[in-house]
Amino acid sequence: MSKAARKGLGKGLSALLGDDRPVFEDTDDGIATPGGPGSGRRLLPIEFLERNVGQPRHHFDEEALSDLATSIKQKGLLQPILVRELGPNKFQIVAGERRWRAAQKAGIHEVPVVVKELTDGEVLEIAIIENIQRQDLSAIEEAIAYKKLIEEFGHTQEIAAEVVGKSRSHVTNLLRLLSLPEKVQGMVDEGKISMGHARALIGANDPLSIAKRIVDEGLSVRQTEALTGEAKGRTRREPRPGGTSASGKSKKDADTVALEKDLSAATGMKVVIDHEGEGGKVTIAYDTLEKLDELCSKLGVCGF
Repeated sequence: MSKAARKGLGKGLSALLGDDRPVFEDTDDGIATPGGPGSGRRLLPIEFLERNVGQPRHHFDEEALSDLATSIKQKGLLQPILVRELGPNKFQIVAGERRWRAAQKAGIHEVPVVVKELTDGEVLEIAIIENIQRQDLSAIEEAIAYKKLIEEFGHTQEIAAEVVGKSRSHVTNLLRLLSLPEKVQGMVDEGKISMGHARALIGANDPLSIAKRIVDEGLSVRQTEALTGEAKGRTRREPRPGGTSASGKSKKDADTVALEKDLSAATGMKVVIDHEGEGGKVTIAYDTLEKLDELCSKLGVCGF
């Protein structure tokens, strides 16, 4: 996919398709009608469409699908499904599987589609980004999507973050969830524990047993952090008393290091974060008074 296309992805699917005109017009009966000849817009029998097995979404909320099906019955499917043609009467869904499923529940026989010529790589990339931009993937589904963007398309974390309009630290933190055991990832995927709980479990000695305690005892994120913090602290103290590394400095977790880098990039100055129990301090170093004045301006306070 071209560099221009990747930039367009961050602005939404319509930017990638290069067409911001209404794809279908609403009629008096609420049913969408296709655009002009040769536009790639048409109505297709619903059985002509098939799902993309490589798309990142694994779970579809049945209650939400039923609500959408009810809306489709009343107003029709107003937003088209993006597809590519695989053969005679055979089209693969690139974006819009949730609408396709809901349309089946609603008993709709034909659905509005936009047909585009796309490569296998483009199909996967669009499917991943379209789902991420909708912001209703689970944290694990989103993390897997970022992993695919990075591994299958050669994106860096920075580029992956750019094309979906997220911060690099957001992408980094989600990717770290994939270091957890699969059973713990499954608990996140099913909504049994939150992303905050999951982040606290990273690096713990036995994250699965702690995850079970979170569910059984209803532990808060703060309680989980305290529990795993004690375990991590003991682990760090085992090789050298006082929880210090060979250099004599306390070892920082990857989240803290990533946050230091993000704050340093945002301020243009070196930022150091030191945790002290439940609290801590943030140190910002500046080289000149101009830099300090610039920081004050960013913070909305008066400088020198």
